[in-house]
Amino acid sequence: MAILESNTAEWPDEGEILPISGVDIRVNEAPHPFHLDQLDQAQENWRQEIAANPHLFDGRMVLQRALRIENGRVVGEGHVVPYSTFLWWRKTRTDAAFHLFAMPVIVSSDGALILVRMGSHTANPARVYSPSGSLEPDDVVDGRCDIAGNIRREALEETGIDLDTATAEPGYHVLHMGRAVTVFRLYRVAETAEALVEKVAAHIADDPEPEIDEAIAIWGPDPGAHNYPPFILPILTWLFDGKR
Repeated sequence: MAILESNTAEWPDEGEILPISGVDIRVNEAPHPFHLDQLDQAQENWRQEIAANPHLFDGRMVLQRALRIENGRVVGEGHVVPYSTFLWWRKTRTDAAFHLFAMPVIVSSDGALILVRMGSHTANPARVYSPSGSLEPDDVVDGRCDIAGNIRREALEETGIDLDTATAEPGYHVLHMGRAVTVFRLYRVAETAEALVEKVAAHIADDPEPEIDEAIAIWGPDPGAHNYPPFILPILTWLFDGKR
């Protein structure tokens, strides 16, 4: 198998949203080179992380080694690593890896964007963004990451919203910031914003270990309205200011 090389010099500017037809991330069964090179540092950082937040879980996820944006698609190669390795990479942001994650842009029947506030016990406490999570081994089908399956699974687990009942717009969009690559797809649901917020609240009440504190209906692009991570701000502008 040929070694995939990144082409970041040809990518759009950071924060610029680009329509794409799909994502093809193959998973290499070998250890990630960053994981092998930084194992001791990652483990020491993990000890500090769990001392500060004992609720963190060192599960498995896919961290990309190389990514290309070309011919209207994102193509890449990733490796399964411990979450502890990812948290260390997130602090260093070295060019040895990328973090590609996917998420839905859920729009209610009355035009609100439905976001969630992450719980205080998570790695992103109080941050407000779309229900989502890193690609996991369960998202790997025949050696490749199932992006649509990951989006549906994360939304269902966190909120109880089944995106199979929503209308998905064709294709995806991508933006990048600091080697974090966000892939998103717009889903329109039949329920109103109020009904969706209530539905998520009921789901949280029934979940013995919820990841989120609440769902929030967003009606405009104000960047200071909530504790948004940087990657959400271009999406707010794209959705509400007619940039689509």
